[in-house]
Amino acid sequence: MKVGVDLIEIDRVRKALDRYPRFRERCFTDAERAYCDSRPNPAESYAGRFAGKEAVGKALGVGVRFTWKEIEIVGRPKPGVQLSGRTRGAWERLGSGEIDLSMTHSRELAAAICIVS
Repeated sequence: MKVGVDLIEIDRVRKALDRYPRFRERCFTDAERAYCDSRPNPAESYAGRFAGKEAVGKALGVGVRFTWKEIEIVGRPKPGVQLSGRTRGAWERLGSGEIDLSMTHSRELAAAICIVS
């Protein structure tokens, strides 16, 4: 079993969204952007997905070396994960175990934990 966890300040993501127009395109898939932008507070959703991607990368042992779009957070209310590229290869080398992801947020923070079993 492998575990990854991440915590990020929502305001930090909000500032990145405002300051760097390509941040959305670089880190999130079309489907993720459509979902986050449809929410009342998009920065919360982006922060949750950002933390989710970090947690998955850590659980797979690839840390931040993965390409952001190779980890896609899908589904609701329970988030799922779809992998592609080198990140999928890392998952396959680990034995292709089940990926379980949980995300949450408060007013200020977004957090995620991932377990690969």
